[in-house]
Amino acid sequence: MGNEKDIEMNEEYMPDLYELEDEQGNKQSFELLDVMEYEGEKYYALTPYFDEEEVERMLEDSGEVVILRSEFDENNDEILASIDDDDEYEKIGEMFMKRIEEMFEFDDEDECGCGDPDCDGKHFS
Repeated sequence: MGNEKDIEMNEEYMPDLYELEDEQGNKQSFELLDVMEYEGEKYYALTPYFDEEEVERMLEDSGEVVILRSEFDENNDEILASIDDDDEYEKIGEMFMKRIEEMFEFDDEDECGCGDPDCDGKHFS
């Protein structure tokens, strides 16, 4: 019975994953960080996702955040598309970064979030 609870907890914390394909046909998995609507458009913030077998790739990754806009194709299926307008991309990117920073904000006295008031934060470097 305890095993069912473990499975239930693991499913609860599974990230929302999207498999995206670039213009060259290369597929990569991305984890959803946030979704927001702005001026009638829906935007997604994603970051590359790596499973346990891809630890080396994860360590080499820059930790980039990819911002995409929701659009609909001729079949009325939702697709995620890049934002070509530089001003729009910059504005939406700044809004997402502020939201993401707020999600992961820590007390000034406990910057790394470990709970130790004497911590220098170096164990997360």
